Amino acid sequence: MTSTATSSMFRADHVGSFLRPKELLDARHAGADPERLREIEDREILRILAKQQELGFEIFTDGEFRRGGFMTDLTDAVEGFDSEAGVARTWSAGTTATGVAPSAVRGIVTEKLRQTRRLTAHETGFLRQHSLGPIKMTLPSATQFPAIAYKKGISERAYPNHSAFLADVVDIVKAETRALAEEGVAYIQIDAPRYSYYLDPKWREFLRAEFGEPETLLDEAIAADNACFRAARKPGVTLAIHLCRGNNRSQWYASGGYDAIAEKLFHELDVDRFLLEYDDERSGSFEPLRLVPKGKTVVLGLVSTKTPELEDQAALIRRIEDASRYIPLENLALSPQCGFASMAEGNLITEADQWAKLTLVVDTARKVWH
Repeated sequence: MTSTATSSMFRADHVGSFLRPKELLDARHAGADPERLREIEDREILRILAKQQELGFEIFTDGEFRRGGFMTDLTDAVEGFDSEAGVARTWSAGTTATGVAPSAVRGIVTEKLRQTRRLTAHETGFLRQHSLGPIKMTLPSATQFPAIAYKKGISERAYPNHSAFLADVVDIVKAETRALAEEGVAYIQIDAPRYSYYLDPKWREFLRAEFGEPETLLDEAIAADNACFRAARKPGVTLAIHLCRGNNRSQWYASGGYDAIAEKLFHELDVDRFLLEYDDERSGSFEPLRLVPKGKTVVLGLVSTKTPELEDQAALIRRIEDASRYIPLENLALSPQCGFASMAEGNLITEADQWAKLTLVVDTARKVWH
């Protein structure tokens, strides 16, 4: 079932996270008391809500300013992760490996998960009160956690295998998506970078060595995300999934086009919108978009949040036209390829660069879909 309004809504979109101002980063790093931190967060969220309206966006987020990273709404609300250990992952910038970047998840799972509070209730109240239009809330995909938080030889003390761990995470995320929909949140987005593992040969081998056959794991991942989406499915709620290949501090960890998973992903995921990374050659061609079912929207992530250089608008319009050879223009929208701050420290660009890129997204969308 697809929401009837979503094909033509939100032609200019953004993934959700924005660069944190220095005062906010400094306060968090210094361990400011909660009241002082909340005061800074509130003020800065009001500022970026006004900026989103000024630029012409019709959907609003709080920039994830109350989070340490795109996943910490879950990890801050759940006990059971060991903060002293983690599963290493090599990141790259351009063609150069740059080592192991910090993860947004607090280590590996060593105990049964215990949820201590709602994931986003501390965010949604203020946002619903002060937003200048419909709001988007982002959540990490449950599929994110087995790959980065389940470590053989340690995690078995809590869960016999990654599937048992995933099932508990699904229950937590599913309860949150249901709550958000019941609260009237207009746009719920699940961020699912782990699908990139199925696109990149080296990561497919990692999956096979650690967890089993990639095709079986892909079926398991889609079922997990669908459970969370279906809990939130109701009239007037837009459901979306965002896929990327890594974005931490302008780095990446995977390459490959969508061809290997397109048919299964596009046909089986119960969403209205696919926000897809398409900012460079690592994302492959637009040809897999021919497999997107009628009535679903693809948000083309053509503008890079990784680099300060501003894209050429004429080139963006040509790329949108190229994509429309495979999927009708009416089923397309435009956004940056990812958020500007998957982790609180943010990508290696300035706030001026960020606003210039978002201005370009809105202006281009107006020209294309006027």
